Amino acid sequence: MADAIADIPAPDFISSPGLFVKEQKPRPVGGFRGAMYKLTGGSWNMGPGPKQRQEDELARRISRQLQGSYNTAILSLKGGIGKTSTTVGVGLTLAEFRGDAPCAIDANPDSGDLVERALGEGIYQQASPRTITDLLENIESIDSLTALARYMHHAGRLHLIAGEQDPEVSDSLTAEEYLRIRKLISGYYSVALTDCGTGVTHNAMSGILQSADNLVIAAGYAVSGAKRARSTLQWLAGHGYEDLARNAIVVITDKDEVSSRVDKDAIEEHLSGICRQLIAVPHDRGVADGDLVTLDVLKPETRRAYKEIAAAIVDGYL
Repeated sequence: MADAIADIPAPDFISSPGLFVKEQKPRPVGGFRGAMYKLTGGSWNMGPGPKQRQEDELARRISRQLQGSYNTAILSLKGGIGKTSTTVGVGLTLAEFRGDAPCAIDANPDSGDLVERALGEGIYQQASPRTITDLLENIESIDSLTALARYMHHAGRLHLIAGEQDPEVSDSLTAEEYLRIRKLISGYYSVALTDCGTGVTHNAMSGILQSADNLVIAAGYAVSGAKRARSTLQWLAGHGYEDLARNAIVVITDKDEVSSRVDKDAIEEHLSGICRQLIAVPHDRGVADGDLVTLDVLKPETRRAYKEIAAAIVDGYL
C-alpha cells in the first residue's frame, strides 16, 4: 500500500504551491490609483501606474547586489558646474536605496568641500574634522571598519572621507597614495564615489583613473561647458582610457538656470553620441547655491535625475 501511494505523482498544489496562490499586485502610491486603494481599504487595487513602475525599476537597478568593490570617479574640466553636488546627491541616493552603505572620497586638490556639502559647513567644523591626509598618515594601523570609521564623516548612511583643506598640502595627494586609500576602502565598501579635482592631469588623477570602473563627467548648459566635456572624453580616449570614455555618464546640470536663448537640445545632442548615457539635472536652488545638499528639499525632478545617475552607475558595474 505504501509503495502504491509512493508511485502516485504528487498533486500540483504540493509540488508547485505557487500555482494556486494569486499573485498580489504591488500597492499603488499616490495619484488616482493610490487614492482608490486607500478609499476601498485595498480591495480595489489597480496596481502601480507607469510613473511608479518606472520609479520602482530605478530603485531595483540601484539596489542590485554586487560582487566585489567598485569605484566611480566624478570629474570635470571646469569648476562650479555641479561636480560636487552631483557626488553628494548621487551618494545620498545610493545610500537610500542600497543595502550597503556607499563611501565618497574627496580627492579634489583644491581644498574640496565634499563633506561640507553633505553635512553643512557648521556641523563639519564642529566635528574636529579629519581629512584624507590624516587617513594616509595612519593607514598602516587601520585593520577594521571600526578603525576606519575614526577617519570618516557620516551624512546618514553615506560615509565620507574629507579632502585636505590646508592649501599648502591640498595638492600633494599622489596617484600612489590614492591607490592605497582605494585598496583600503575596497575591503569595506562595495560602492565608492571619488570627487576629483578640476582637470585630468593633477597628481592623483592617474591613480583615480587606473582604479575607476566608470566615470561621471560633469558639464553645464553652455557651449564652452559642452566643449570641455567633449574634450575630456577625447583626452581620455587618447590616453589609454578608451573604455572609460565610451562608458562614461555625462551629467549636465542646469546650475545657473540658463537663458532661454541657450539651445539645450543642441548641447545635449553634441554630447550624447560620445558617451554611454547623458542625464540632465534641472535647475534646483537646493543644489545651486553651493550649500548643504539634502534630498528632502530637492525637486522631484532633481531627485529622479540623481536616481537615474545612480542606476546608470550600478549598470556600469555589471
